[in-house]
Amino acid sequence: MRIRLLLWSFAAVALVGLALIGEASALEVGQKAPDFTLNGTDGKPVKLSDLTAKGPIVLYTFIAAFTGT
Repeated sequence: MRIRLLLWSFAAVALVGLALIGEASALEVGQKAPDFTLNGTDGKPVKLSDLTAKGPIVLYTFIAAFTGT
C-alpha cells in the first residue's frame, strides 16, 4: 500500500512538473519516458530509471486532485 501511494504521488508530481515546465513534448506510443528524479512521500529522491530497472511500471495521475473540485 505504501509503495503504491509513493508511485501515485511520484507520478502525479512528475506529470504536473513536466506540464509546468512547458518544454516537455508529448510522447508517442512506444517511446521511453525521459529519466527524472523527484522526492517521494518520505522525502527521499526516487529516480524513474531505478523503478524501471525492477520491471515495468504504470504512471497514473489524478488530474482533479490538484484542483478545487
